[in-house]
Amino acid sequence: MRARTLTLAAAAGAALLSTAAFPALAGPAPTHSAGHASPSVKEGSVSASALLAKVQNCSQISNGKYRTDEETSATIPVCGANGAVFWKADMDIDCDGKVTSQCNGDTDPWFQDDTAFHTSNDQPLTASSLPYVVVPSVSGTWNYQSAGIKGGGVVAVIYNNKVEYAVVGDTGPTAIIGEASYATASALGIDPDPETGGAESGVTYILFKNSQVSPIENHSAAVTLGNKLAQQFVNGG
Repeated sequence: MRARTLTLAAAAGAALLSTAAFPALAGPAPTHSAGHASPSVKEGSVSASALLAKVQNCSQISNGKYRTDEETSATIPVCGANGAVFWKADMDIDCDGKVTSQCNGDTDPWFQDDTAFHTSNDQPLTASSLPYVVVPSVSGTWNYQSAGIKGGGVVAVIYNNKVEYAVVGDTGPTAIIGEASYATASALGIDPDPETGGAESGVTYILFKNSQVSPIENHSAAVTLGNKLAQQFVNGG
């Protein structure tokens, strides 16, 4: 994960306006494993509205709040609800991990060829094809591990009435929140360009506690488990 500046955030805003007018310019959609939905169709059977209805109020579990970018103020709490944790933030694009045509040192000024969590054969994750989410590294503000969140844990990512299931795949700065892989952004119709893409706001991340997809790279398994946990989440108290 990188700490984007307001200058880049402004560029992302301009890019989003451009892609809103010309959707075909958003960039090529990544190829996912079987079970991946197209950007216009939600994954699983639980609607975005049903999930969002359960996260309207925040019971803060973090000791403080996070920034969305390097130069913004800390306004984003981590909240707890019914077997999950969640936050509402922006989306910066993480292209770290395996080198691909979409994610490499030329396309991403902050590119790193590794991720905090690895595949079943101990390789970095592939950001261009695997939907994953970045969590803040452990700090006094919040410890994701103590909250029951682990590598490969299932995340429901919601944006513009779309639901995409992802896994916890990487860790980032201790003070910044709101980042997901190239593939996550693309599936949600967000410009996945690691330098100028992303979403300024309106992204909800719901992480299901004590869940884990094995192997972590199996997106179909993430969708199946995510849909089951999302049903439990919306049917809970």
